[in-house]
Amino acid sequence: MDKIRVVLADDHFVVRNGIKTLIDGSEIEIIGEASNGVEAVEVVKRLSPDVILMDISMPQMNGLDATEIISKQYKSSKSLILSMYDNEEYILSAVEVGAQGYLLKDAPREEILSAIRTVARGEKYFNSSVSNIIINGYIKVKKSGSPESDLNVKLSKKEMIILKKIVEGLNSRQIAEKLELSIRTVDNHRANMMKKLSVKNAAELVKLAIEKKML
Repeated sequence: MDKIRVVLADDHFVVRNGIKTLIDGSEIEIIGEASNGVEAVEVVKRLSPDVILMDISMPQMNGLDATEIISKQYKSSKSLILSMYDNEEYILSAVEVGAQGYLLKDAPREEILSAIRTVARGEKYFNSSVSNIIINGYIKVKKSGSPESDLNVKLSKKEMIILKKIVEGLNSRQIAEKLELSIRTVDNHRANMMKKLSVKNAAELVKLAIEKKML
């Protein structure tokens, strides 16, 4: 049986080692690792794995942005999100950027192996709870009309709070201190907002927020 070639992308060494231990003894082979989104894209470009197990919250480039690049430029490598986040925002975003599956980090060994095998075959993997979140999310979008008609609908409550701080002129460190968050979390929210609102930088984000009276 041919080995399924997998790359692990997670900024925590302990997590990567834990996954390797879970996978050991199966037909799945770990051929590379990455500790951030930039590295993940480079490793995929270099090794062309069948599957990349991708964390969401990583430095330099988050897993969603990396997944979007991989899904567009390296189509033979399928992205399977392995995350601690089970909220609607992250799951729907993962689907939109081209992830082939979404799995929670507390999933049992057999589910992780099954998900990798499914995605490697070119099929999608979403367990029942994740599938329900996806279905309910798209039903809400359909009922509310085009999301473009109300920009506020696109942003979560936390993102709106962070956006307000950005408009007030605070940097990521200052926002993190005020909201008792990590700088990385603030940066991830900032990146997600720019992606959702199709702007390239913080200046455009602030301009749009003011022009559209989002706050």
